[in-house]
Amino acid sequence: MASGNHISCGPCMFDDVTKDAGRWCTNCEEGLCKDCENLHRKSKTSRNHKVITIEDYRKIENVSISQVCEHHGENLEWFCKSHDEVLCVVCVPSKHKACSDVIPISVNSENSRQSTALSDLEETIEGTLRNVNQCIKSRETATKEIEKQELEVKTMVLETRKKINGHLDKLQEKLLHEFTSTAHTCKSKYIKILQKLKSTEQMLTKLRKETDYMKQFSSDIQVFLGTRQVNKLIIHEVESMKREIGGAKDYELKVSIHSVIKKLSNDVEDFGKIMVSESVTNFDFKDPKIDQAQIEINVPTSRNISDIKLQLIKSFQLKNTDKLDITGCVILPNGNLLMANDTEEKKLIEYSETGEHIRDITVSSKPFDIAVIDLNRIVVTYGNAQFLEIMNGNTCNVEQKVSLKKQCLGVSHEDGKLYVANGNGVFLIDLSGKEKRTWKEESYGIDYTCYIKSSRNKIFYTTCNSQKVYCCHLNGEEIWQFKSDSIAIPAGITLDNYHNVYFVGYNSKNLTIIQHDGKESKALLTGSDGLNRPSAVDFDMNTNTLFICNEGGQVALYKVV
Repeated sequence: MASGNHISCGPCMFDDVTKDAGRWCTNCEEGLCKDCENLHRKSKTSRNHKVITIEDYRKIENVSISQVCEHHGENLEWFCKSHDEVLCVVCVPSKHKACSDVIPISVNSENSRQSTALSDLEETIEGTLRNVNQCIKSRETATKEIEKQELEVKTMVLETRKKINGHLDKLQEKLLHEFTSTAHTCKSKYIKILQKLKSTEQMLTKLRKETDYMKQFSSDIQVFLGTRQVNKLIIHEVESMKREIGGAKDYELKVSIHSVIKKLSNDVEDFGKIMVSESVTNFDFKDPKIDQAQIEINVPTSRNISDIKLQLIKSFQLKNTDKLDITGCVILPNGNLLMANDTEEKKLIEYSETGEHIRDITVSSKPFDIAVIDLNRIVVTYGNAQFLEIMNGNTCNVEQKVSLKKQCLGVSHEDGKLYVANGNGVFLIDLSGKEKRTWKEESYGIDYTCYIKSSRNKIFYTTCNSQKVYCCHLNGEEIWQFKSDSIAIPAGITLDNYHNVYFVGYNSKNLTIIQHDGKESKALLTGSDGLNRPSAVDFDMNTNTLFICNEGGQVALYKVV
């Protein structure tokens, strides 16, 4: 019995004595003090019980395993092989009386630690955990993408506002300048007439004064003559003034605001609209216990490969003064680029997606191809060396070496299984290295299989001699084959999210896409686009990025749109 951090001895508790237990019996499911443990070991009925330390018991303390029948409340002591059911003493006569293969559960459980059922359970847990980790990574990537989009939208809004403000400032300055100039012209015309009127006013004031003096002090003849002369001068001045006033105009200054600007200030209620585009997340959650070869899985398909185009992201030359012969490549989960250099140097070469050299990884032999197993593991094949290795992708330590009696060329991982091209066909092994199945040439007509790519329910491979690309079910049954006079030595092969097939032609120097049903194809890249004996290609389904390697170390990344 557990009490806090202490576990009491069960037999002592029966005698109303409280002692701390030092050991735990998994059969009796109770703690034992030292004295009771000795008695437990001596008893004939319990000497073969499994007794563990309290520390080890703590590890399984919360593992819920019932040894009692849920229907009858009796201990589960029997096992029916026919019905694969555990039984209590009441179950046997009531429901399994006619079964001839009911045996004690203790007999059937003797090798349970080495049983296939336990191995399957462990594989199921591992497979499901890998699935969950992939889903976590997908959601983390999606979250980062939303954050990136959020920043981009905010920047765009602020930049748009800044641009609009700048443009409005310029329009305002232009309008005010025009208004000032127009007002100045109008005022100038007013001032011109005003000056004329003031000049006339001054002249008339002077004439009035002179006429008054003439009336008082001049002779009659002078008055007579002066009257006529002044009158003539006034008439001339009045006519001149009439002409000026007659051409004068009054001005009223207004402004007409552009309709778009009025609409912006009065009618436009939103700076913009937020649009959310939804699409089904391609989690591709795989059930380790389902035989995918027997199940048809609906895969989203592209409307037409004619819609697909490539946008160059980055191209660069590998910085290596020694000989380069890139035969395999892969985009790692962290975004880095890993390549197999099939030379005597025995190296894998890792670069960042921006073209920076990360490291060279020394391997056991001349590497031929690479595939990603999960976030932490990769598999590397070694061609004629007839073995492959499962490695930790971070530390590059070899976790498992699998020796085979065949060549190990192209490799692909799917659902905890490795599909390996061996020249004469394809063989399947599990991650423990156990060979499960082999498809030979006579089974489905392949001719020197070089590179391979697997999906949940199909495999795709290229054959160098027959210049073909094949699509088959997982049991080797052919679905379609593709051949074109424009393709010479098809090599590396990969798939996009729609099961469209991309592969490179080594001698023909091109990249071709085949529609998922094998009915349409088109060249996406040729030698004029910089392809020079392309040998390897990989597609990252999370970023829609295509990675292509040429034999001499010229590599390129493309966005597939």
